[in-house]
Amino acid sequence: MRKYYLPILIIILLVPAYFLFAEAHPKTVGRFPFMVFLLAIDIYLWYSLYKKIGSLPAPGKVTIGILYWLPLAAFVFLTSISSIHNVNLAHPPLISYILGFTVVAYFSKLITVVFFLFADFYRIILFIFRHARAKKTGKPISHGTTAISRGRFLRTLGLATGGMFFSGMVIGMVKWAHDFRVRGVSLNLPDLPWPFEGLRIVQISDLHLGSWASVDPIEEAAGIINDLDPDLVLFTGDIVNYSTNEALRFKEVLEGIHAKYGVYAILGNHDYGDYVNWPSEAEKEQNMASLYSFFEEIGWKLLRNENDVIEIEGEKLALIGVENWSANPRFPKLGNLPKAMEGITDIPVKILMSHDPTHWEKEVSLKYPDIDLTLSGHTHGFQFGVELKHFRWSFAQYVYKYWAGLYQAENAVKPQYLYVNRGLGMIGYPGRVGILPEITMITLNS
Repeated sequence: MRKYYLPILIIILLVPAYFLFAEAHPKTVGRFPFMVFLLAIDIYLWYSLYKKIGSLPAPGKVTIGILYWLPLAAFVFLTSISSIHNVNLAHPPLISYILGFTVVAYFSKLITVVFFLFADFYRIILFIFRHARAKKTGKPISHGTTAISRGRFLRTLGLATGGMFFSGMVIGMVKWAHDFRVRGVSLNLPDLPWPFEGLRIVQISDLHLGSWASVDPIEEAAGIINDLDPDLVLFTGDIVNYSTNEALRFKEVLEGIHAKYGVYAILGNHDYGDYVNWPSEAEKEQNMASLYSFFEEIGWKLLRNENDVIEIEGEKLALIGVENWSANPRFPKLGNLPKAMEGITDIPVKILMSHDPTHWEKEVSLKYPDIDLTLSGHTHGFQFGVELKHFRWSFAQYVYKYWAGLYQAENAVKPQYLYVNRGLGMIGYPGRVGILPEITMITLNS
């Protein structure tokens, strides 16, 4: 019975506390079924491991018990504070890393539980089979070592797989999250005016500044960008997670990014403050005003359904920037291409910045053949996957048709491209595995 003492104590302490808080913040009640699911995983795995844990000395049992149940406590903590006004504005990196730890821990546990369930299912099927055979033959039930050894193998494999997954995800948080990679792309645009031959464009996207515990990684990325000596730097949205306050400590670093013809930016779905429980609409509007001022202060020209024309030796190239436009109803659909393209009909080459690649899929490639290149971000490649020379995979491909890298429209009158940047920052899980943070170097040729 002692094996159940700690789970029972956890339930007694956490569940009433959760509902007491939910009474003040009803929004959290809807997450209770998910908490029950996580609790079921915890109790099943705890029961399965109890013999091994129980054989440890008292200090070891206490330490492992605390570490084991910590993710559940973290989930309850995150669920509770998510309904407190502006709590995510105070310590965004802390919240991000607590969330990341919780996600990694539970995915690792879930992987282990799957193997344990297979082992238990195998033992149950074998028991039923042997019981039926014993009843038919009249012989006593034999308890061979085969079932035990196979069950033990599955459990050991489950622990090893869960441990490897946990280790990899932790490495993704402490190392690969800031393993910045420069990806070079050369594009041929037949209508490119001769003065723009060899134009060097650096694209960056999805900084998510609220996810970074330190300014140092962004400072390193800024140094890489400047070393590329770009003619243009184009940022394609999601500078923050929740609010403008997250960006303030990075001001000096970001204003140090330079390009010959300027740094341009657009907004992404996270930049509108839609993921914060603002006390009033006026505060949300003030947050947006602060963001617009921030872009001005760092010298990045923000394009909001508008364009800017770059002229070299009498020849012109149009940069177009739209507000977030997504085919997914969960995200803002504020982009207005007709408005953004006013006055540039006769300019031979047009480059569009649009945060969400579904915009290119559902509107740009179908209705605007004169837009030569669209630059997007948003997907992050789900920050998890495999990218080899002749093979790549990510969960992102099941959600987005165009999720990372270069794409070309089919049956277009002239070449029409989409490039989806994998992003520099992180959201949710504060790390990367396989899909590394990207700085894109695009060279234009005719």
